[in-house]
Amino acid sequence: MKKQFAQQLFAAHAQASSSVPRSAICQFMDSTLQLLFPELAEQKFNSEKDILLHLDLLEQNLIKILGGMPLPQHLVPTLLAKNFIGQLPVIYELLLNDAEAIASEDPAAQNMDEVIRTYPGFLAIAIHRLAHAMHLLQVPLLPRIMSESAHTRTGIDIHPGARIGSYFCIDHGTGIVIGETTIIGNHVKIYQGVTLGAMSVAKEMARIKRHPTIEDYVVIYAGATILGGNTVVGSNSIIGGNVWLTESVPPYSRLYHKAQIRVSRSEDPEDSIVFSI
Repeated sequence: MKKQFAQQLFAAHAQASSSVPRSAICQFMDSTLQLLFPELAEQKFNSEKDILLHLDLLEQNLIKILGGMPLPQHLVPTLLAKNFIGQLPVIYELLLNDAEAIASEDPAAQNMDEVIRTYPGFLAIAIHRLAHAMHLLQVPLLPRIMSESAHTRTGIDIHPGARIGSYFCIDHGTGIVIGETTIIGNHVKIYQGVTLGAMSVAKEMARIKRHPTIEDYVVIYAGATILGGNTVVGSNSIIGGNVWLTESVPPYSRLYHKAQIRVSRSEDPEDSIVFSI
């Protein structure tokens, strides 16, 4: 039995295409973020030459990673890597805007340095912006590995295909799900537990827009669920906590979930258990 199992596993390994270890991809991702943000860096860059050398090293590492992946014939690792590195200035500016949005929107944030160093929302957004750039270059698998690394580390699940505008603020963040075809405008703020998801669709409909569109200056509070590719939340709207939304709402809408809570009191019996946490 053991020998047969070993034969089965060996056959699977022998037939598998070459693959790059996840650790190498995550290391590249972290090295990129450490270059962009000195708050995250584990090494000191003493000159512009050091920065240029590190950029060249990142590009060479990415070429090596892409070269070890089964890419479509029209995708050339050297050109992909050069294109990706060329997008870093734009990604950097977007992330500075995101950090500024979080720092200004969250009363608990002391400054941007704290946001960049410690906030899971910022880390998830940062990794998403890198993964999204890879997604737009049509690189297979690698963007999902990056996004799932962010999911594991932050509890925030953003598909690399989601299109997210500038000054994006995630507050707390745990349990947020943002689907592949979601479109998010500028100056949007989302709290923990929000789902921007799809209605149930057949597998053959995978290429259609399945997830909602969130326009500019929208706030979505904790636990809200917004579903459907035709669902549009108009600009400057507020979606309250625990709202379930499957249809569009116009700009400046205010949606709230009204819960029915009943409170009653009774005298505690003498032998009741009293405890504190």
